[in-house]
Amino acid sequence: MNMKITKKYLAAAAQLGAIQPHDTKEQVVERMYALMQQAKSANAKLVVFPELCFTTFFPRYYFDQEADLDSYFEEECPLELISSILALIKDSGMLISFGYAEKEVHDRFNTSVILNSSGLLIGKYRKIHLPGHYEYEPLRPFQHLEKRYFQKGNLGFPTFSTEFGKLGMCICNDRRWPETFRVLALNGAEIVTLGYNTPKHYPLVPEHDHLQDFHNHLSMQGAAYANGIWIIASAKAGIEDGCELISGSCIISPTGEIVSESTTNNDELVLGEIDTNECLKIRENIFNFKLHRQPVEYEIISKQI
Repeated sequence: MNMKITKKYLAAAAQLGAIQPHDTKEQVVERMYALMQQAKSANAKLVVFPELCFTTFFPRYYFDQEADLDSYFEEECPLELISSILALIKDSGMLISFGYAEKEVHDRFNTSVILNSSGLLIGKYRKIHLPGHYEYEPLRPFQHLEKRYFQKGNLGFPTFSTEFGKLGMCICNDRRWPETFRVLALNGAEIVTLGYNTPKHYPLVPEHDHLQDFHNHLSMQGAAYANGIWIIASAKAGIEDGCELISGSCIISPTGEIVSESTTNNDELVLGEIDTNECLKIRENIFNFKLHRQPVEYEIISKQI
């Protein structure tokens, strides 16, 4: 049976404010639940939460024992943890996307998933472009140890057919790499969900600190336009344990325009209307992949320099 596709609907970036080290996952889910109540009342159909949304951004801390990490990780998609949310949206037809730290046997991933309102896993993505470093660096005001705590994602950039269009996912630093969105678009993505935790201060190039918000939107707006896709981007924002995270959660159209954006650094629902017909206006004209791309000239892109 063919799936009925809804082309126009309301979507939401569900921004979260800071999560402190002493905050429990259950407390965070209560905050997520409040945002989901707003989303359901507004009749939103796709809601996107941030990267690693159940805990403080733990890669800023150095742990020398793997067991110390376990409290931050989930061994399976945490359906029981979000059972209140699933009860709230049962039979609503809503889709939710969120990020969490995933432990699979001996491997650990920075993961994002898409669930329907019955808790059925529709799609999974594991972060590929891991930023940061491997070892403790004492000169940093905070660490960024994603390369130490996670393996590179092993699922590629898949896309998933849903009643609200073809969805793809990426996570935080992935947004800075144009290849992320081009591969997703070539795989048919119309909407890309994207969660992030981005510090305001970049210790390696502090003179760029004032550009963090600009670069956040620049990378996503350019990608949306160059690939004819919608991007729903959700931040964890505010000051976490002394580390300031940018906000800027937004919904971006295939023209590269920001159609809605957060106005605070707190828990906030950012609503915007999606129309997947807008993807075709770019893909059939300005960036017609079949007509204008010259992949034979791009071979260097897939080679490690």
